[in-house]
This record gives sequence, C-alpha cells and structure tokens, in this order.
Amino acid sequence: MTMRPFIHINCAMSADGKIAGEDRTQVRISSEEDKARVSGLRRKYDSILVGVGTVVADDPHLTVKGASYDTNPIRIVLDPHGRTPDEARVLNEAAPTVMVTLEGCDREWDCEETIRMGKETIDLPGVMEALGEDIGIESVLVEGGGRTISEFFRAKLVDRYTVFVGGLVIGGADAPTPCDGSGWVSEDGVKLELMDCEVLGNGALLTFEPRFRIGSSQAGERTCSC
Repeated sequence: MTMRPFIHINCAMSADGKIAGEDRTQVRISSEEDKARVSGLRRKYDSILVGVGTVVADDPHLTVKGASYDTNPIRIVLDPHGRTPDEARVLNEAAPTVMVTLEGCDREWDCEETIRMGKETIDLPGVMEALGEDIGIESVLVEGGGRTISEFFRAKLVDRYTVFVGGLVIGGADAPTPCDGSGWVSEDGVKLELMDCEVLGNGALLTFEPRFRIGSSQAGERTCSC
C-alpha cells in the first residue's frame, strides 16, 4: 500500500481575494495573531513546501525561529526547470532542503536531495509518494504560491485548506489569488466543507476540508492532528 503525507495548504489573502499586488509585490495581510498561529503551525509539520515562484519573488527562509537544523521542518521546493538561485536562503544550512524538478532538468544544488519526476509537469502524486515512502515525511505544509496551490487541488492532494482573510483590499484585475493556476481545477470547481471560522485580530481564519476528501478511503491516506 502506498503512503503519502498529510497535505495542508495554508495561505493569507485580502478581503478581495488577492495574495499580492499586480506586480507581485508582497503586501502584509496577516494580523499579528495569525503570524503567531503560522509560526506554531510550522513547528507541527515535518516539511514546508513552496513553488519556485515564491522562492524567486520572496527569497523565504522557510524555517522556524529558534529551531536548529535537526528540528526545523524539511524545506521542499517545486522547481520544474531549475530556476532557484544557488544563493537562495532556502538552500542555506538552517534546515534540510529537497528540490523537485522535471526529469529533463539537470540542474544541481547543494541540498540534501533532488527528486526528478514528470516529463512536462511535475508528477505531484509521485513526488508525494516518494516523500512519504523514501524520506519518511508524514505531513506537508504547503505555503504557496497560487500556481502551486492550484496544482495540489487539481491533483486532489489536499487534506486541509486554511486561509486567513485580512482586513484590507488590494485590487487589480491581474493580482495573484490563492489558487492562481490556469483554467478550472476541476470540471465544476472543488467543493469545500467549512469546518471552522475564527477571528484573529483584524481578520478571520477559515478552515476547510475538500469534499473529495470527506468520507474518502483511498489507500495510503494519512490523518494529522496538527
């Protein structure tokens, strides 16, 4: 029986559904209360995953303050064509890093492991299976960006979706959204079940479970108390 990690997508958006400005400039959306929640959330997960667009635009550490190399979550970057710079902070010595590329990409980095899977697009189900079975990762916290989140929903690889809605409006027809890939993620969208709603400062945290997960008995499905 195959075993994949529990996958939790977490993000923040403005009250008009944007995660950044039209030029991809970062905007502070989360309240102090939500930032504290995210910090605690990261401590509970085996790994944190982002797409290469987030690395190039924001150069995040993807670490937990005060944690060591051995106690930080494993950092995972989906980078189909090898665009991550060698000097990116996600490749520093603060935590282990796994890079994921297409099979035809021969880019090398100074990291713990590189997974090459998929010919035209990354084979997400295969990558998740490899993370679970070969590396022993039991939980993945996906933090963006929008295209990466879209692909997880498209592949029906989402167990929990939390989104903090901040008290501001960004605007812009072309400003990125939490699920920013091309086209519909499924024929009629992905139906979500609202599990919880909590006020956190000047905003609200919404917790959803996808309908395709509720009642599912797929082989290898994980649960998580995070």
